[in-house]
Amino acid sequence: MSITLKPLLPGSTLGVLGGGQLGRMWAHVAQRMGYNTAVLDPDAHSPAGLVSHHHIHTDYLDPAGLKQLAAVCQAVTTEFENVPADALAQLAATLPVSPAASAVAVAQDRAREKAHFVKCGVPVAPHAVIDTAAQLAAVTDNLLPGILKTSRMGYDGKGQLRVTTRDELNAGWAKLGSVPCVLEKMLPLASECSVIVARGRDGAMVNLPVQRNLHRDGILAVTEVFAGNVPEALANQAIAAAKAVAQELNYVGVLCVEFFVLADGSLVVNEIAPRPHNSGHYSQDACDVSQFELQVRTMADLPLTQPRLHSPAVMLNLLGDLWFKPSKSEKLGSEPNSLQAEPAWQKVLALPGTHLHLYGKSEARVGRKMGHLNITAPTPEAARTMALQAAAVLGIALF
Repeated sequence: MSITLKPLLPGSTLGVLGGGQLGRMWAHVAQRMGYNTAVLDPDAHSPAGLVSHHHIHTDYLDPAGLKQLAAVCQAVTTEFENVPADALAQLAATLPVSPAASAVAVAQDRAREKAHFVKCGVPVAPHAVIDTAAQLAAVTDNLLPGILKTSRMGYDGKGQLRVTTRDELNAGWAKLGSVPCVLEKMLPLASECSVIVARGRDGAMVNLPVQRNLHRDGILAVTEVFAGNVPEALANQAIAAAKAVAQELNYVGVLCVEFFVLADGSLVVNEIAPRPHNSGHYSQDACDVSQFELQVRTMADLPLTQPRLHSPAVMLNLLGDLWFKPSKSEKLGSEPNSLQAEPAWQKVLALPGTHLHLYGKSEARVGRKMGHLNITAPTPEAARTMALQAAAVLGIALF
């Protein structure tokens, strides 16, 4: 049965739990489309809060703060996966919330996430859930070497260890605090990719192109998007799998599904993020509809149109490391902490097709996401060439 929706039109107020860079970029787009925005975040100087009409400085589970957010908004979303699902559930009692608390709860727990993938029939790496010492002892040898990951609160490479032997597995579980974990078998990887889908309350679903990603130290470094960046059959498989994951969750909102491409050319699902994603930032400058506009459209029950990639693109993540230059007395590879200076943006922006996005964070720190650079060009080769030139200016090693 089809669902008839009554859209929230411009002039309405849309809210977000979380005040980081994803919330900031969402707020900019929502405001461009004529909406007011409200942010609930405990940080009085959060990047999204600083640019919104309302900034509610409370904890995510503070009853008064949630009541205030519900009073000023007509719909609410989240900008990070570790927002308490309970907060979303409380808000959902009085207004539309997307994604639902139930979907976010799945993304917050790797064990539930893996079970969901299996239920959807999408390929996953061999794995075992380890909640107890008995389950740890029962792990079969064929899962080693593997990656031991905490079931909750892990992101950007945090909360995970490589283990190659049973002794390392036992020690690794203890090092992680003997908390619930998932052990994933290490597989021979060729590359990584991701797909961002948007699903409306009426079940309509669209997707951004498949994104090819390169990570360093567990943090996304480079995303490349252009026709043929992955083989067509693999791209179709990834898109179908991402849509199946969203459909089975009855998901509403923007969802990123990350994949590993194995050495034999096959695909396995890695994890999901129930929000816009770092790997989708290129869509701001290379697509006619960005991931943040898709987020606004799903919140407001506006029509979803299939995004069109109009330019090949490369996205470079800009970490706080770029603001630090080691002094002559520092040893190679030491923590950069002596000389802080603004990167040479004027040289970067002199390169054709470069689009700088900074997140409004007051302090640069090593490993902190400070912004990103989108490079668009008429051809993939031109985009790559310009990305290499920009990276050379900034001192980033690519590919």
